[in-house]
Order: sequence, then structure tokens, then C-alpha cells
Amino acid sequence: MSITKKEFGKTESGKAVTMLTLTNNNGMKVSCIDYGADIVSIEVPDGAGMCKDVALGFDNVAQYETNYPFFGAFIGRHANRIGGASFTIDGRTYELEKNEGKNNLHSGTPGYHKVTYDYETAAGKGYEAVTFSRVSADMEQGYPGTLDFSVTYKLTDDNELFLIYDAVSDKDTIVNFTNHSYFNLNGHDAGEVSSHIVKINAKKYTVTTPDLIPNGELADVAGTPLDFTQEKKIGQDIDADFDALKYGGGYDLNYVIDKPVSEFGLAAVARGESGITMEVYTDLPGVQFYTGNNIHKGMQGKNGAEYGPRSGFCFETQFFPNACNIPSFQSCVLESGKKFHSETLYKFLSK
Repeated sequence: MSITKKEFGKTESGKAVTMLTLTNNNGMKVSCIDYGADIVSIEVPDGAGMCKDVALGFDNVAQYETNYPFFGAFIGRHANRIGGASFTIDGRTYELEKNEGKNNLHSGTPGYHKVTYDYETAAGKGYEAVTFSRVSADMEQGYPGTLDFSVTYKLTDDNELFLIYDAVSDKDTIVNFTNHSYFNLNGHDAGEVSSHIVKINAKKYTVTTPDLIPNGELADVAGTPLDFTQEKKIGQDIDADFDALKYGGGYDLNYVIDKPVSEFGLAAVARGESGITMEVYTDLPGVQFYTGNNIHKGMQGKNGAEYGPRSGFCFETQFFPNACNIPSFQSCVLESGKKFHSETLYKFLSK
């Protein structure tokens, strides 16, 4: 196993950006940068023993400084959507940036995927890791509390990529971290993911308004095109005449994972024609399944690749969107002085 680092380029302001690459004994590699704690590539052995890069991304810092699709992005302080771009804690209402109509999406300025992090590396028996850390000031992005937080990417010799989130705040606040990597298990440059086989361990989803804000209702997936309790191709029902699909232009919704609260368990499985299978595990209650519906056609990606709508899919583990405004949802409030810890696992198998 090894950890290497090299300069990835410079930001517009002239700050050098470092890429760190974790490599295990099977040849799997995960590369990430200290700008945004973004995951740039995930190279996995396929069924023929050849490595494929299964994560969409960019070749240069300039594109990561824009990065409207959030390729590989670490998202915080609150991932996904908050209705009305506001929430209330301890009787005080906090107003956030309205960056998607009247709502808030993936927090605000500066996005956690557009700031620079300190980092340190570690290695042990059968694993290596890099931890990115930063302190977010009180009221940064509109959120209360000085938040000391980190995200760790840990690669094992079992082809497991752990995403480990830790945080503590000096005031009551909300915390809902996620990773926004887009996967194409046939290779990042292989085109649409419609042929991928997916299974999601969820019998219910969070119903939304037309602007994708959960309204508090949990509905059954049974009998709908949202049902992935049995394996099926992503493209089988993606264009069905169904409100949740029309709202997002494809899949862009939160599934309620079938497992006890805060227990680490299976969220989803995806399989490509390459022979690569990805299993997703988490201790969080939800997973947003997003099929890259809003990627612009002809977008320039790594190594001369062109991306377009549905070139990749995301499994964003998280608290339910808008949970801070819906009491019936598991709370994403982090109390002052209490430590937040959460883990998500992307496990890769090849046949």
C-alpha cells in the first residue's frame, strides 16, 4: 500500500493544490485534492483485471473551482435541500442563501467543496487514509456555531473506501455531510448509466413538492417506477409518467433505508457491464439517488472525456433533506459540545 502526493495545479488566487493518491495492494487507487476535499478519481480492477476509473471528474483546478455538478464534492454544512432556505434552532430562525429558487441547495457560499483544507495521512494494517480538516466560523454560510470538522477517506485492501465524518460545534447547529461523487462502473468516459443494474434497500421514499422539497410524507415505492427493492436497470423506468421523476428529470430523490436508526447497514448496490459491483453502506437514515440529469451535454471531463445527462449516478448518504424543518424526520441538529461521527462505505467487487 502507498500514499503519494503531487501538485495538481493552482487556484485562480495562486494557491497550490495538492493531489493525494491512496493505492492498495490490489491496485485500486483513490485520488483526492486538498481543494474542496474533492474525490478526483477512483480506479478499480474490473472483471478482466484491468483498472477502470469509475468516478466522473476534472483534470484541472479551474474546473473544480466552478464544478456546478459537484463532481466528487464533499458537501456541508448541510447537504441537499432546505425548504425556504431557513431553519429554526432554540427559537431563533436562521436565513440561508437562496441558491435554488426560494430554497437552499447544498448550503451556500463558500461551499465546502470550494475551500482549502489542512490534511494529514495515516496508514495501518490493511489500510491507508487521508484526513482533511477545517474550522468553519460561526455564521459561515448562515449557520450558527464554530464547527471544527473533518472528512477522512480510508482505503482498505478489501477494496473498501470509507468516508468518515467528524465534527463538533460550540453552538447548537445542523450538520448533514455527504459526498457527491458520480459513478459510472463501466468507466467515467463510458456514456450513460442507463444499463447499470441497481438495487436500493428501501421500501419508502420522501415525497416532495415540485421543487424537490420533502413535505414530511413517506410513501411506499411498491407499484411505482421508484421501486428498486429488486434489481433493475436504471433506465427501465427513468422516463415514466410519474411526478417524482418529472420533478427531477429522472431519479433525484431520497430513499428511506431499511435499517434501525443510526445502525450501519446496506443502502444500495449497483453493477455495471464491466464486472464491477459497488455496495453502499452507511449509518445515516437516507440515500439520495441521483442520475446526473442536469449534467450539460458535451461537458469536458477527465482525459478528454465528454459527459452529458445521465453519464453518472450518485448515492449520497445523508439525513433526509429538509429534516431541520420536519420534526417527524430524524434530526440533523448537532448540540453544542457533542461530537458528531458518521461513516459511509463504498465497497467494490469485481467478477
